[in-house]
Amino acid sequence: RAVLKAPPGFVYPDWVLNALGGIPACIDPTVATAAKTIAGTMLDLFTDQRPTLSAADAAAAARLNRTTTYRLLSALEDVGLLARDPGDEHYRLGPGAIALGARAMRANPLQHAAQAELQALATQSGETATLEIPVGVEMLIAAEAVSAHLLGSAPSLGTRWPMHATSTGKAYLAALPDDARTAWLDAAGRLKAWTPRTLTGREALTRSLDQIRRAGYATVRDELERGFTACGAAVRDHRGLPVGALSLGGPSARLTTTRLRALGAAVAAAARRVSAALGYTG
Repeated sequence: RAVLKAPPGFVYPDWVLNALGGIPACIDPTVATAAKTIAGTMLDLFTDQRPTLSAADAAAAARLNRTTTYRLLSALEDVGLLARDPGDEHYRLGPGAIALGARAMRANPLQHAAQAELQALATQSGETATLEIPVGVEMLIAAEAVSAHLLGSAPSLGTRWPMHATSTGKAYLAALPDDARTAWLDAAGRLKAWTPRTLTGREALTRSLDQIRRAGYATVRDELERGFTACGAAVRDHRGLPVGALSLGGPSARLTTTRLRALGAAVAAAARRVSAALGYTG
């Protein structure tokens, strides 16, 4: 197991040391990111697809022994980041995690700048508008204004989707500097085909990103899910670098080719206004 590295002077939080019974041999005592690694790895196990876990399931997923896993789960429960269902003893994200996420959202200047634009896009189009931010090779829905239509209006805040199959992800990748885009493609490796229309080949995806860069917005039709269409445009910070993207999406039957062009232009204009609010002057 690799030894983690970090600058001198780091002190483990008491709850981490209590949970582990001391600093484990695999961790260098000078690791500044150790607490995040220990707690974050465990918290990352809880997803939309797997919202609850037993201690045994968590141990298997984290590749830790059951004793260490139980200590970690108990410590996270003690500080409110996890909660336990009394009926079946399964763990889930707790009130502390909810509060922490809410504080992170409120402190995010991008969300503040985008909220009014999201609402305006949703009101004017009747479709769901989202603000999405990059997390690794995925885009995370950080804010949304839900469609007034029953079809295609399910809330999805906090959901992650693959960059290469989403309008926001493609818009974000297209806005990256060439070297950063190449690095992303190298790191991403083999891309998953979510539908028969998903672009997974490097050359095809690169051509699509070049076209998106010229157009100023991205569109996807049935690439992430059959019957779902969306358009997205990148939001840039004061340096001109992409930090997220806005989108409008809904059923393919409603988002015809002609309508999608109009919505794409509206999303691009909204993204430019949000970028300006973040200090971008390009």
